[in-house]
Amino acid sequence: ACRLCPPRPAGPGLGLEAQPSGAASSLCPGPHYLLPDTNLLLHQIDILEDPVIKNVIVLQTVLQEVRNRSAPVYKRIRDVIGNPEKHFYSFTNEHHRETYIEQEQGETSNDRNDRAIRVAVKWYSEHLKKIQDEEKIQVIFLTNDRTNKEKALEEGITAYTCEEYIKSLIANPDLVDRLACVSDEGKEIESGKIIFPEHIPLSKLQQGIKSGIYLQGTYRASRDNYLEATVWVHGDAEENKEIIIQGLKHLNRAVHEDIVAVELLARDEWVAPSSVVLQDDGQNEDDIENEEEKENILKTAVNKDMLRPTGKVVGIIKRNWRPFCGMLSKSQIKEARRHLFTPADRRIPRIRIETRQADTLEGQRIVVAIDGWPRNSRYPNGHFVKNLGSAGDKETETEVLLLEHDVPHQPFSQGVLSFLPKMPWTITEQDMKYREDLRHLYVCSVDPPGCTDIDDALHCREVENGNIEVGVHIADVSHFIRPGNALDEESAKRGTTVYLCEKRIDMVPELLSSNLCSLRSNVDRYMYMIHTLILTRNSRCLYVDFNRFPSHRLAFSCIWEMNHKAEILKTRFTKSIINSKASLTYAEAQMRIDSATMNDDITTSLRGLNKLAKILKKKRIDNGALTLSSPEVRFHMDSETHDPIDLQTKELKETNSMVEEFMLLANVSVAQKIYDEFPEFALLRKHPAPPPSNYDILVKAAKTKASSYHNLEIKTDSAKALAESLDKAESPTFPYLNTLLRILTTRCMMQAVYFCSGMDNDFHHYGLASPIYTHFTSPIRRYADIIVHRLLAVAIGADSTYPELTDKHKLADMCKNLNYRHKMAQYAQRASVAFHTQLFFKSKGVVNEDAYILFVRKNAVVVLIPKYGLEGTVFFEEKGKPTPRLDYKNEVPSLTVEDTTLRVFDKVKVNIMLDASNIQHQKIRMVLVEPKV
Repeated sequence: ACRLCPPRPAGPGLGLEAQPSGAASSLCPGPHYLLPDTNLLLHQIDILEDPVIKNVIVLQTVLQEVRNRSAPVYKRIRDVIGNPEKHFYSFTNEHHRETYIEQEQGETSNDRNDRAIRVAVKWYSEHLKKIQDEEKIQVIFLTNDRTNKEKALEEGITAYTCEEYIKSLIANPDLVDRLACVSDEGKEIESGKIIFPEHIPLSKLQQGIKSGIYLQGTYRASRDNYLEATVWVHGDAEENKEIIIQGLKHLNRAVHEDIVAVELLARDEWVAPSSVVLQDDGQNEDDIENEEEKENILKTAVNKDMLRPTGKVVGIIKRNWRPFCGMLSKSQIKEARRHLFTPADRRIPRIRIETRQADTLEGQRIVVAIDGWPRNSRYPNGHFVKNLGSAGDKETETEVLLLEHDVPHQPFSQGVLSFLPKMPWTITEQDMKYREDLRHLYVCSVDPPGCTDIDDALHCREVENGNIEVGVHIADVSHFIRPGNALDEESAKRGTTVYLCEKRIDMVPELLSSNLCSLRSNVDRYMYMIHTLILTRNSRCLYVDFNRFPSHRLAFSCIWEMNHKAEILKTRFTKSIINSKASLTYAEAQMRIDSATMNDDITTSLRGLNKLAKILKKKRIDNGALTLSSPEVRFHMDSETHDPIDLQTKELKETNSMVEEFMLLANVSVAQKIYDEFPEFALLRKHPAPPPSNYDILVKAAKTKASSYHNLEIKTDSAKALAESLDKAESPTFPYLNTLLRILTTRCMMQAVYFCSGMDNDFHHYGLASPIYTHFTSPIRRYADIIVHRLLAVAIGADSTYPELTDKHKLADMCKNLNYRHKMAQYAQRASVAFHTQLFFKSKGVVNEDAYILFVRKNAVVVLIPKYGLEGTVFFEEKGKPTPRLDYKNEVPSLTVEDTTLRVFDKVKVNIMLDASNIQHQKIRMVLVEPKV
């Protein structure tokens, strides 16, 4: 922008405007650039991101400090600098001879950096004075540091606090709401008494952790009880792995996912996990007596065996605050500026914010950030960030659940899209170098209806020597996504495709996911394939006239050999080209297999695959693999309104199992190959065995029905014993019992995780009863599979390696991100199902259905409705109604309401309706109809 300087090299953003345009300010009416210091950038990033704020100089000194102190804020400011509409400019003052300064003797690095910033502001101001313009451009220094501001003013620099500058913006009064509370002290309630104990300073905490006085762990707030949390202790010690925290003072201002220091209480103060459901729905933020009353509810007499290690939070090691979605609970005081914000996530406390827009924001979904939590405030302080739209609106609610589950869902940037292949795309001779041409094979894909991101296909045929050749073919996404470029980095960050009820958030751009990499029929595609040969008694060779398929589009592939008992004799892997002859749904494939009249090549192939899959499945189950259950639902949408008009549980066909068996077999084979080749840096997937205590709920539930069903004994000493006892737990008079047990067993399981082989020695996959496993079969929707493809390609000499692929520490970090992204994707999918379920019942009024009790609580039961695969809680305490007599027994879980006893797996009838009384937390409400209580 500067006419005195040589043109700047090409880079992100457009830089400063020569004649800065921006918001009109009463403090500095002339054209001006802004230059913030480090703390201002760290704490006021929401202000700097606002479209109103333009023409900002970000110094190298500031960027370096931000990078060291907050990776998320650093990423956000880099994105702003890269946005051409914002006109932010990064000035390398540390490499400029007139702005570089040495640290003076006795000067702290912090003071040196503050001085460097002031020197740069002064230089910029002097430099701009040389431009011969009628209106001189000013440089405004923004700092919230009192000392730094005083020194700047002494040196003749124009300096303001962020608040002073923002309040001076004539046309943008609403921007004041986005100001972060700079210090807790300034925001404390004047009359407030001290509620919470003081946090111990970090240096003392670290000493205490070292000496074993305190324990460090991750704070997990309870969804069901706002006065209870669990701290998962870091480290390998088996003892005190999970610590219960109960009561407001012991929770001591920790927020969900913070890293905290905990002090264990004496054994006689230990408590049991609460079975009470408590929601923070009070309007009075300072009603501490009421909190103490609620805490007393938690302290009921319990069996000594149920007591767990209990502690209190004594300090915060690392805050993991993020912007939170939710709604404003408007103050009942007229003209009030201070209001409570209620987050959508029940694990997050309410946040006190100041806003002048309360009337506008009422009924809207908004985003708020926490700034601090003083000792004398019942709730943390925060500031308004942005308005997402009206509560209940489908687009708004989808945005909320994506933000709340940290799902990256912005459109792919131009930088990412620039690495896509140029269209029209064709295969070159170089592409063919390491590939086999398999376009003559009768390959087909089998997927759910409407699937466009097809990454696997299969074939099965008899060959000349009497064997059966079976192929599992996987899209070769790694051909298009090369290591280290922007497309690769974005895919790695996203980690997985997220499937919502009406929307798919792709991991890779659509050109790849639904076009070039998707193995749709009658189009040649790049892919990876595992080719399996199986010996049979009747040998007949099938040949296909290659010239019948003139399509010569390029793709990618891989190959095995087995006997007729499905025992693998030989495995080989290769890159290839295929031509899928049919894209079938599970139902269409099943219809072909069952048809008495269809005998074409694709149908013959499917029958062969299905026959082999049954043998493979029996082997797996005989080895101790678990067949678990979780009800999945499918919505039928209105074609115009896109609202759900029907809701039913998904029906699984034989063909679902057929595809699954070959995918599992491919994953196991590839896992073994990459581990053999790269024992230190294979990316694998394991499923840890659950600790015995996880099965308590399942064993107790089985005991409640043991007197009625003599086969009902659940053994949990091994996966095989568990699988066999589940198989035996059948009852002709209660056919749904087995499904309920399998659903409950699923809840006892640990999460399966990715890991690097060189950083772990336990590879076992408990659920599949496999000694080794990985993910190879879905590279369009899982980044882990792309890494596995790259490892396999190097192993077979089809591609070259790169440094990050053989760095086990970097792979371990990548696995951490992938595990996080997969977990968040699962939660987002569940939230989407819950929201669409609410939409479905909104138009239904009251629905009466059969249900089964899954869990029994102190004041409620959790039920499952098989027809809809829907779970919900039936409460027996209602506001404004007399509380019935409740008697809860934990040993064999039961709840007696007046004279009616309810146990796990009891069949009941419930009324289902949408409770919209709380627009923020609309929920499905269930009321017990039978038995009548």
